[in-house]
Amino acid sequence: MLDSVKAILFDLDGTLLDSNMENFLPVYLKALGARVGHILPTRFFVTHLMQATEAMLANDGRATNQEVFAEVFFPLVGRPRAELEPIFDAFYAEDFPKLAGVTRRKPEARPVVQLAFALGYDLAITTNPLFPATAIRQRMAWAGVDDFPYKWVTSYENSRYCKPNLRFFDDVIARLGRRPEECLVVGDEHMDMVAAAVGCPTFLVPSAATALLPETPAPTYQGSLTDLAELLER
Repeated sequence: MLDSVKAILFDLDGTLLDSNMENFLPVYLKALGARVGHILPTRFFVTHLMQATEAMLANDGRATNQEVFAEVFFPLVGRPRAELEPIFDAFYAEDFPKLAGVTRRKPEARPVVQLAFALGYDLAITTNPLFPATAIRQRMAWAGVDDFPYKWVTSYENSRYCKPNLRFFDDVIARLGRRPEECLVVGDEHMDMVAAAVGCPTFLVPSAATALLPETPAPTYQGSLTDLAELLER
C-alpha cells in the first residue's frame, strides 16, 4: 500500500511534538487570560474563547476558521476586533514562546521528517487549525521541524474545517493535488485515523492523548516515529 503514497500528512501535537493538550491548554489559557486581564475578566474571557473555539470545530466551510472565530468571539465579549487583535498579536510574539517548556521535543521527529523529504514525499503539517499560523510555526520550531519546505501547513487563517470533519482531509488533499490513496496520514488520535474514511492510509503514533473510539477505523500501520522511518525506508 505504501507504494502508492506520494504525500505524508503529519499531525503536530502528540505526533511530532510531545505535547498533551490537556496539560498545555490550561497554561495557555492562563497566559492569554493574563494578557487581556486589564480589559476582560479571566473567567468571562475563557468561557467565550471556548465558545468561539467550538464554533470553529463546527465550521461547515462557509468561512475560514479565523473569520468564524471572529464572528462569534468579539460580539460575545462586547469588545471590538480592532482593539483585541493587537493584544493577541503581542501575546503570540512575547508570551507564547515561553510556553515551549510545557512541551518536549521528540528526538525522532526531525529525522523522520528529513528522511521523508529526502525520499521525495510531499509533506504537510495537518494540525487541527484552531490557532493562528504564528502559534503553529512556533510549535513546529519547538519540535525541531520548522525549517522544511512543506507543501501546506494548516492554520486558522487558511482552513475552513477542523478535524475530525472529513472535509478537512478532502481540503488538504485537494491543495496537495493528490488522491486520498496517495496521502499517508500520521497522527496520534481518533481525529487523525478517521482519514481512512476518505481513502487515506493511516499511521497511528500512540501518545498520552490516544483514545480511539469503537468507530475509529483501524490504523493501516501503528508504531513509533522510528518505526515510520523504517517503513518509509523499506
